[in-house]
Amino acid sequence: MAESKKRLLTYAGLKALEDELEDLKVVKRKEVAAKIKEAREQGDLSENAEYDAAKDEQRDIEARIEELEGILKNAEVVVEDEVDFDKINVGCTVKVYDITYDEEVEFKIVGSTEANSLEGKISNESPVGQALLGKQAGETVTVETQAGNIEYKVLEISRSK
Repeated sequence: MAESKKRLLTYAGLKALEDELEDLKVVKRKEVAAKIKEAREQGDLSENAEYDAAKDEQRDIEARIEELEGILKNAEVVVEDEVDFDKINVGCTVKVYDITYDEEVEFKIVGSTEANSLEGKISNESPVGQALLGKQAGETVTVETQAGNIEYKVLEISRSK
């Protein structure tokens, strides 16, 4: 049975997933159908690499559509206008001072579906995200990571940009 836990999403994350789903259903499905039709017209399907590739692509698209529909069905949108910025919560941008590495870092706390460390978006379920949730500006937290313990001092909590 599919996992049915609630997936926290910001409004921007929800919109991105809805847009991707729409693109897959409306554009990509038609493109793949055309590729399959074109490959079929070439004759013998048993040795037709284009046909096999198109069928593989079709299977991947359908799997992603099913995955996105599952996420969206269980999505719980964090209304960022209602987030309390006195404490760190999903939908906040947090500026922290990394005591261990002597640098300032900024994180956006998002649901696990939206997490992307390259964009500074960390999951509320990650070790850092979990340690920061509920903290206030001025508080210090220690996070146990694979690289050892890291200490952060919360400098500022703001609305996500």
